[in-house]
Amino acid sequence: MHSSPTAPFGRFDACWPAVSRPGLLAKPVAAALEKCGDAGLVESVLVVDTDPEVADTAAFSEAYDVPLELSANCVVIAAKRGQAVTHAACVALANTRVDVNSAVRKRLGARKASFAPMDTAVAETGMEYGGITPVGLPEDWPLLVDEAVAAAPYVLVGSGVRRSKLILPGALLARLPNAEVAAGLAR
Repeated sequence: MHSSPTAPFGRFDACWPAVSRPGLLAKPVAAALEKCGDAGLVESVLVVDTDPEVADTAAFSEAYDVPLELSANCVVIAAKRGQAVTHAACVALANTRVDVNSAVRKRLGARKASFAPMDTAVAETGMEYGGITPVGLPEDWPLLVDEAVAAAPYVLVGSGVRRSKLILPGALLARLPNAEVAAGLAR
């Protein structure tokens, strides 16, 4: 029997390789991890079981002693050009805000960009609101990762469900399908 890994930060009762706990992940997240061919990379993705009542960033940070600069938020964007709407996701550290109106809009070549409505984000991702993560997003979506997230040794992101979180190397997010590391994405 091997011991479970230790989370690189925060105060959690336990953490496990995410692939070993698919019940703590949204289906698209578990499928994306299973599909990844790099076992070492997959083993570096950890999951922690948490209280869904404190899933929102500020409450979670306080409850589990996770600094905001080690926590990343994934937001779903609706980018419009003419009648066409493209969905995308952006990942930024929790102590910053995604610059939707300028940086994101320009990067996506859109006339207008805004946060996607909650019901659209949930339906399109197959994930719970408040738990949407860059792992397992629709593969045709652009994924913009702020350079500070990609440079972080480890960051905490959603798991696709509100009751758990993933802890993974920031560089791994830059290797996800359609990911692009973007300077100035968040301020």
